[in-house]
Amino acid sequence: MKSALPVVTAFGLLGCSVMLGGYPQQRVGESWHSAPPMLHARSAHAVVSTGDAIYAIGGTGEGGRPVLDVERFDGARWVDETTLPGEGLNAPAAVAIDGRIYVIGGFKTVTNVPTDEVWIYKPSTHSWTAAAPLPAPRGGHAAVVVDGKIHVIGGGNSRSTLADHSEYDPATNRWIDRAPLSRSKGSPAAVAFGGKLYSIGGRSGPGDFGEVEIYDPAADRWMMGPPIEPRGTAGAAVYCGTIYVFGGESQAKTTTLAEVLRLNRDGTAWDRAAPMPSARNYARAVVMMGSVYLVGGNPAVAMSHSASGSTLVERFQGC
Repeated sequence: MKSALPVVTAFGLLGCSVMLGGYPQQRVGESWHSAPPMLHARSAHAVVSTGDAIYAIGGTGEGGRPVLDVERFDGARWVDETTLPGEGLNAPAAVAIDGRIYVIGGFKTVTNVPTDEVWIYKPSTHSWTAAAPLPAPRGGHAAVVVDGKIHVIGGGNSRSTLADHSEYDPATNRWIDRAPLSRSKGSPAAVAFGGKLYSIGGRSGPGDFGEVEIYDPAADRWMMGPPIEPRGTAGAAVYCGTIYVFGGESQAKTTTLAEVLRLNRDGTAWDRAAPMPSARNYARAVVMMGSVYLVGGNPAVAMSHSASGSTLVERFQGC
């Protein structure tokens, strides 16, 4: 593609194709917009979209304390809808499926002691019930729904990061083991795309990873996809027919990231997209009503278990 002169907008470029930092840059009509802030600052939290609403769950907030309030956003305003069971969680994972929200694992309060608990929240009745626990306690993992099953990958316990991959069947309330990641990874980003599970980046101790691993449920096998620059705690979402990766943290550079990457049409490389207005780790990305919402997160580095987080919410439009 030929390079073109950029047309400057408030947050990005239109009709541009240049090389920047090793990635082709091909922004076409992408833009960022402010959205109503959450009621409670959050970092190391979970966020899910039910299609008509966004739920912010757990994490730590003001003063580094656990946030027990579960907030709901309908596109116009945030309200406190319910209270998370227990004393609080940081770095849990959550997914929405069949009218229910599953809150999976996490570290207890502001510690690095993980839990195996799985809670199901039903918005229609505002009720919580317990599901079968994880095969082993973990926090800092990712969870994705593929073909009606919940896949949980990576994360860590109080001793080490994990390569474990567990699959949960909501119909039977049972967990089974699946093929593990190529190596132990905490805080990977993950999405379901094209019937497969993508694990993107992650970290272990002071090291960040840039591998993109693609899991085929039918074959119970992982293969490597196009890598990204190493990072952990990034957000990811399937949007405009491809995968977007948002922000995160580079321990090597000692900085949070504003970078946004888009998987190209062939699925063979990543392009740069319009960067986030505000660099953050744990910037959870979900899709609702034709936009990606980046919800909460922390501008500071290495504050995973007791960060003050932010109430910041930004909306991304790309198609």
